[in-house]
Amino acid sequence: MTTFDDILKEAGEFGPFQKRIFAMMCMVSMPWAGVYVGIVFQGFTPDHWCRDPAVAEKRQACGWSLDESRSLTVPLVHSSGGPQQSSCEQYEVDWNATELTCDTQELDLSKTPTRACKGGWEYDYKGRKSFVTEFDLVCSDAWLVDMFQATLNIGFLIGSIATGYLADRFGRKISFLMSNLLNGIAGILVAVAPNYVALLVFRTLYGFGVKGGWVVGYVLITELVGVEYRRTVGVIYQMFFSVGILILPLLAYFITDWRWLQVVITVPYILFLSYYWFIPESPRWLLSQNKKSKAVEITEAMAKENKMTLSKNIKNLTDENSNSCTASFMDLIRTPKMRKHTLILSFNWFTSAVVYQGLIMRLGILGGNVYIDFLISGLVEFPAAFLILFTIERVGRRIPFASANIVAGAACFITAFIPDHMFWFKTVVACIGRLGITMTFEMVVFVNTELYPTYIRNLGVSVCSTLCDVGGIVAPFLLYRLAVIWLELPLIIFGSLAFVAGGLVLLLPETRGVPLPETINDIEFPER
Repeated sequence: MTTFDDILKEAGEFGPFQKRIFAMMCMVSMPWAGVYVGIVFQGFTPDHWCRDPAVAEKRQACGWSLDESRSLTVPLVHSSGGPQQSSCEQYEVDWNATELTCDTQELDLSKTPTRACKGGWEYDYKGRKSFVTEFDLVCSDAWLVDMFQATLNIGFLIGSIATGYLADRFGRKISFLMSNLLNGIAGILVAVAPNYVALLVFRTLYGFGVKGGWVVGYVLITELVGVEYRRTVGVIYQMFFSVGILILPLLAYFITDWRWLQVVITVPYILFLSYYWFIPESPRWLLSQNKKSKAVEITEAMAKENKMTLSKNIKNLTDENSNSCTASFMDLIRTPKMRKHTLILSFNWFTSAVVYQGLIMRLGILGGNVYIDFLISGLVEFPAAFLILFTIERVGRRIPFASANIVAGAACFITAFIPDHMFWFKTVVACIGRLGITMTFEMVVFVNTELYPTYIRNLGVSVCSTLCDVGGIVAPFLLYRLAVIWLELPLIIFGSLAFVAGGLVLLLPETRGVPLPETINDIEFPER
C-alpha cells in the first residue's frame, strides 16, 4: 500500500512544478487585502458640515471662502478636543428673509436656535470621492458605513462554509475557478451599484466568493507539496496578503474615486480565471474520490516537470483516508480535550479578526495622513512571517502564539494612554500591536490544523474560523461607534480581548515535533 506522500518523495516534494503553482497562487492573496480593508479608502469620511443653499448662493455672490460661509451655517459644539464646528447641526435662519450684507463680521448668531441638517452636506473632499460622500452616510446615517464591512464578513461566513463543502465535494480546482467567476461579477456590480442597499447586497455576494476562493487556494497548495514544506508555503501564502496591504494605499493615492478603485481591486479575479489552463486538480482529493487514474496522470506530469522518475509503486497508490469515518460537528465538542481546543481556538480566531481589522480601520479615523499611516503599518506585517518561521521550530508554537497575543494587548493599552502630541511614539507602539496581532492571525491557522485529527481537520478549521468572520462583523461597530464616545475606547476593548486570548493559548498542548493526530484518541490520550 503506497500513500500519496510516499509517491511525492519520488515525484519531488517542492520542485519546479510546485514552485510554479505556488507563485501563481500567491497572487491570489494580494487583491484579497483590497477587498478586506479597502473600506479605509472607499469608505473615507471627510470633514463635513450642513449645506444651506441660500448661504451657498450668497458665497458665490460675495466671494466668501468656504470657512466664512461655514461659520455662518453651523454652530460651535464642545467636544473633548475643545470647541469645534458642528458636523450635524445648522443655525435655524431663513437667509432669504434676512437682509444679508457681504460683511460677515457684523453678524452675531450665537443666540440663534439650531436644528439638524436639512439641505444635505458640504464635504472637504481632499481629493477623495468615497461612497460616504456619494450616499451622504454621515451623522444619523453614519452607522450604515459599518454595514459595508459587516456585510462583507457575512459573505465570508457563508461563503467559506459553502466553498469548503463544494471543494470537498466537487474538487479544489473547480471551486477555485467558480469563486473567482463570482468575485469578478460581484466586484464589478459593487462598482456600479446605483444605491447603498444594492451596494450592500453585492458586497455580501463579493464576500461569498473572495474568502472561499482564498481558502481553497491555501488547501490546494498545501496538498501539492511535501509535508515539511507545508508550513512555510502556508505562511508565505499569507504573507502575500501583506504585499497587497502595501499596494493598496499606492493604488488609492492615484485612484481617488471609490468606484474605480473597486474595479481595479476586482480585475485580478477576472484574470485568475485563466488558471484553468495552468493549475492541476489536487491528486490527494482525486484519490479520496477514488479517481486514481487521473491522480496518477497528474503525479506523472509533476514528476516529469520536476525531472524525477517514479518507481513502480505508483500502481498500488491508495488513499489512506478514503475508508475513514465521516466527520461531524459533534466530534469537535464531544470529548473534553477536543472541546477545550475548539473553544480556545474559536476565541483566538474571533480576537485576531476583531483586533486586526479594528487596528487597520482605526487608521482611517485618526486624522493623520492615511496613505502614509497605512503604508507604515503594512510594512510592520512582514517581520511577522519571519518571526514565525524563525521561532516555531526552535521555541515551539505555544509560547510565540501566546506572546504575540499578549504583546498586541499590551500595545493597545499603552497606545490608548499616550498623549496625542507624542505622535511618533504613539505610532511606534501601535505598530508593535499590529505586528503582534498579524503573528497571531498567521499562527492560529496552522496551530488549528495541528490540534485536530486528519478526518475532521478541514471541518475543524472551517468551524473555528467562522468566528473570524463573526469578529469581522462585530469589528466595525466596536471601532466606529465606541470611538464616538472616546477615540481610544476601542483600543481598551481590543487590548482586553488579546490578553484573554493569550492566556487561553497557554492551556493548549505544544505541537512542535509531534506527528499530526490521526484519531480523536491521539488527542485525548497523547501519552499512549
